[in-house]
Amino acid sequence: MGKLIYLLDTNILSEPAKAKPNTTVMERLERYEGCYCTAATVWHELRFGCEKLPPSKLRRHLESYLRALLDNALVILPFEQKAAEWLAGERARLMRQGYVPAYADSEIAAIAVTNQLVLVTRNSRDFERFDNLRLENWFEQ
Repeated sequence: MGKLIYLLDTNILSEPAKAKPNTTVMERLERYEGCYCTAATVWHELRFGCEKLPPSKLRRHLESYLRALLDNALVILPFEQKAAEWLAGERARLMRQGYVPAYADSEIAAIAVTNQLVLVTRNSRDFERFDNLRLENWFEQ
């Protein structure tokens, strides 16, 4: 495994499970294999999405995909004290500016910043107000 550089958001990590995944995202996942991880918050979003589905072919497909991620040693980083402290300061700063970020996005940002990782997401606008958060959108060329 290489050095962890990227933290993948839900919309990036779920892309390979789609019937027609974005080719740019797929190429970058292959290129940076071993250099990315995800956050426990993202893992929760993926599992919750699966759990909401009724028993079906789609649910079995998604469960199989998630098992394969774990079998391939996907690193899932927890929300820990350092991230909690960073996030408390960021939420207070942003609230003083009149902006209340979504809590799940806030946790993901905190995990990325405190682990010195680039957050890879399609939803850059949801994260752009966080200080010191480096972002990439692999859907863009």
